[in-house]
Amino acid sequence: MDRKHNKSIVPVAKMLRKNMTKEENHLWYDFLRTYPIRFSRQKVLGKYIADFYSAQAKLIIELDGSQHFEDKGIENDRKRSEYLKQYGLKIIRIPNNEVNKNFKGVCEYIDLCVKQIIADND
Repeated sequence: MDRKHNKSIVPVAKMLRKNMTKEENHLWYDFLRTYPIRFSRQKVLGKYIADFYSAQAKLIIELDGSQHFEDKGIENDRKRSEYLKQYGLKIIRIPNNEVNKNFKGVCEYIDLCVKQIIADND
């Protein structure tokens, strides 16, 4: 397994942080940035960059656009999830349209997942 931090893709992560999608911006600035459990955005984890990551909850949140629902995207996401699970991380995937249509529900779902993970680890 690769090291968890990969310096070679840090510039890409910085660029993605500066150019987040509108859904990533909405989730970050209107929920995760002030969430009581710390989250990072565009976090380098091995050979991948997670949209949002909480070390304390060992949780990755991925926001998925339409390309994630095509055959190639589905396969890439499966490989990525298998790889990241080797670090003991849980991955939740949220479609972009859910962030736009049901933001409150998305936030409640994330909160529930975080609380459940932390309770299970206590």
